[in-house]
Amino acid sequence: MALQLSPAETDALVARLRAAGCVFAEDEARLLAEAADSTGELDIMTERRVGGTPLEYILGWVDFFGLRIAISPGVFVPRKRTEFLVREAIAHASSGATVLDLCCGCGAVGIAISSAIDGADLSAADIDPAAVRNAEQNFAVFGGRVFEGDLFEPLPDSLRGRVDILTANVPYVPTESIALLPPEARDFEPLTTLDGGADGLDVLRRVAGEAPMWLAFGGHLFFETGDDQALAASGIITKAGLSPRIVTSDQFHSTVVVGSRLR
Repeated sequence: MALQLSPAETDALVARLRAAGCVFAEDEARLLAEAADSTGELDIMTERRVGGTPLEYILGWVDFFGLRIAISPGVFVPRKRTEFLVREAIAHASSGATVLDLCCGCGAVGIAISSAIDGADLSAADIDPAAVRNAEQNFAVFGGRVFEGDLFEPLPDSLRGRVDILTANVPYVPTESIALLPPEARDFEPLTTLDGGADGLDVLRRVAGEAPMWLAFGGHLFFETGDDQALAASGIITKAGLSPRIVTSDQFHSTVVVGSRLR
């Protein structure tokens, strides 16, 4: 049951969150109060938030594409901007599509896409055991299966040449830029989910190199990059034998590169 705060208590909570740098302090105050059963619990949760712990870890869930997805501490928190990638993938999908979500984390991207496709068959993979456990928790609710291992390595051979929608939310922050990330990401999320190597595209190169073997004819690969990486990423996709396309969204502040298997 949500904790009922007086207007004065609410104002004090909002002021404390805002002073700690929380941009959406009013919304966060409401969510924390709704999640707390007592003022003591609210104080503990607020102290964690003021100390920099991501709100999603405190609540135990993330709102992504209108779905409430369970999130465990130490697992990459899906960003709102990634909803643009989801929209692009859905626009390219047909009923019964085979969906593969690499670097799946909690499974939010694959779940969001497959939830909008009739009869979708969702598989996912992640190298991090904590992320796999988290995804299993969510797939038990939404459907899907997850494999633990490095990119395509743990996947069954039965998926080869059958994937219609392949998403890979790979790390793409250049190593030297990690220190510039917000503390919430830098101090709480695994480095492996952020660090994309010298130019930020190391993991993408590996995904692109194998993607044609897993995509069905007419299938598509989707991934995010920074604006300044999109052209280089398109070159990687072309070298892999896929047809690239760059799409951007001012609304979501997102750049997505699509690689299509046309031959």
